[in-house]
Amino acid sequence: MIPIRDTIRTETYPIVNSLIIAVNVLVFLVELSQGQRLTKFVYIYGLVPARYSVPQISAYFSSGQQVISFLTFMFLHGGFLHLLGNMWSLYIFGDNVEDRLGHFRYLAFYLLCGLASGVSHLVINLHSQMPTIGASGAIAGVMGAYFVLYPRAKVLTLVPIFFFFYFFELPAFLFLGIWFIFQFLSAAGASAQAGGIAWWAHIGGFVFGIIFLKLFQMLPESGVRIRMRDLTRKRTTPRLQVVRPVGLGKDPDLHGPISVTEREALFGARKLVNIPEGFRKRAFFLTIPPGVSEGSTLRLKGMGRQTAESLRGDLYLKVHIKS
Repeated sequence: MIPIRDTIRTETYPIVNSLIIAVNVLVFLVELSQGQRLTKFVYIYGLVPARYSVPQISAYFSSGQQVISFLTFMFLHGGFLHLLGNMWSLYIFGDNVEDRLGHFRYLAFYLLCGLASGVSHLVINLHSQMPTIGASGAIAGVMGAYFVLYPRAKVLTLVPIFFFFYFFELPAFLFLGIWFIFQFLSAAGASAQAGGIAWWAHIGGFVFGIIFLKLFQMLPESGVRIRMRDLTRKRTTPRLQVVRPVGLGKDPDLHGPISVTEREALFGARKLVNIPEGFRKRAFFLTIPPGVSEGSTLRLKGMGRQTAESLRGDLYLKVHIKS
């Protein structure tokens, strides 16, 4: 299953989530520059459990290297597809968690999830000499928080079946639940000494993500967080809006909502409207004229339902202004 997008709009710009993605990309470029020294680089900055359990191996590393690898391992990746998959998942789920926690708390939350995932992997694979790298454990923590915060959000999911590709809108609790069960079954069937994917890091990250979320939610709001939220608040509604209009009985006319901000209501805006119709979708551009007010109705001629006489009704979109 490949997540494409979710349906939860954030109220603030995800500056920390974007910064984390940028740092991961930058570190990957540093990896590419290592050439023949890449293996040594990964063993120094990746998380190798045997470095902490086998004295003969730990003797080759300084105390600083032993400590810093618990941070650096979550910014290294084993290849472009590894990086792309992780950053795409972080892009989809991370912005919503940051929006709920606030920027500074989200940064602390992300790093703690990564640390907890590394410790989980180390404890289960105590004598493994394989380096563990990747942001997957930290992102699993973000997904755990999303699972609690937005269980009924919809996740547009690409499901490849043989040579065919299908799109489904799955509830977040179902998508993430299936993901977690897959991690657990994979971890149960994998050898502790086997290389490859660190399944227990994913499981530990997900579980600790839920725990850390509960702890962070207990912290009181700070004035700095409130000010930062005001500074990074979005001033526009999404350019793409999904509208599910309804009709009364056999009336060919359809009715639905359209959301704009106060600024867009004052100066006008242009939106891409998507109307699902079974397995098909209708999409069109909508120009919202300047000066609309709360409750104003925009009439789109011929965009309603088709009658038995092959005539089409109209689509009426009621304007909702978000403050």
